[in-house]
Amino acid sequence: MRFLAAHILLLLCLFQVQAQTQTNFDYFLTPSDTLNQKRLNGVIIGESVIYTGSMLALNELWYNDFDRSKFHTVQDFNEWSQMDKVGHIYSSYQLGRLGAEILNWSGVEKHNQLKFGATLGLVFLSTVEVFDGYSEEWGFSWSDMAANLAGTGIFIGQELLWEEQRISLKYSFHQTKYAPQRPDKLGDGFFEEFLKDYNGQTYWLSANIKSFFPGLEIPSWLNVALGYGAEGMLTADSQPINGTLIGQEAVRQYYLSMDIDFSRIKTNSPLLKTLFSLVNTLKVPFPTLEFTDKNGFRLLGIYY
Repeated sequence: MRFLAAHILLLLCLFQVQAQTQTNFDYFLTPSDTLNQKRLNGVIIGESVIYTGSMLALNELWYNDFDRSKFHTVQDFNEWSQMDKVGHIYSSYQLGRLGAEILNWSGVEKHNQLKFGATLGLVFLSTVEVFDGYSEEWGFSWSDMAANLAGTGIFIGQELLWEEQRISLKYSFHQTKYAPQRPDKLGDGFFEEFLKDYNGQTYWLSANIKSFFPGLEIPSWLNVALGYGAEGMLTADSQPINGTLIGQEAVRQYYLSMDIDFSRIKTNSPLLKTLFSLVNTLKVPFPTLEFTDKNGFRLLGIYY
């Protein structure tokens, strides 16, 4: 799953750039009240270097193993039970959130944060999509582009409507029995499976309860989360492999759970706020109610 791998890489690189540029963490990590041109220049240079390096790395490590072709499009909306499309929405949202927060840290005005920061994910993932268009193995996908736009729109829309993120997109993962059957496609080992095995991935809409119902006497960080996943997928669309149909019937999974919005935990520590922002990309394990057409409702323990 290239978009998630690129997302994680960009998150870690930008955080590393921030952490190593200044020894005084508290001062450095505190957002500027006014435009800090030195910070903004660093952000522009840093993002340009990371963007260029990431594209070169993807081209070298991912696309070089496959034949090139003329630019072409594909219709892949029905593959992987749309898990890859939801993943595009998530990655575009999170990269946009990161881009806006980085510009906020630089003291950039709010409308420019949304114009130039929140579109970071859309620009980054659109470039990857163009690369796909010139690869024989894949192709430019309009449904992927629609998902990228949706993720960016979810972030910007909430900022325009509420001036905050009341609903966050989050991710969780658990290992499954399917990856060992197709390690070349679904990953070999935890890290590869974390990125590639759609069977173990769950994407969440995590809504902050207090922001919608301010009169409730509940913690301000408590969220309710709706999740979507699928399992039973060894191929994108149950196509034969070496003459044998090994793809199983995909089962869609719907979840209801609780979650924590770390951005609403009060702290005066800029370092903790930065760490909370990074952790807020992931869903916190909680007891979860699952529904599938196959098994109906069932209560899960601590679900990842």
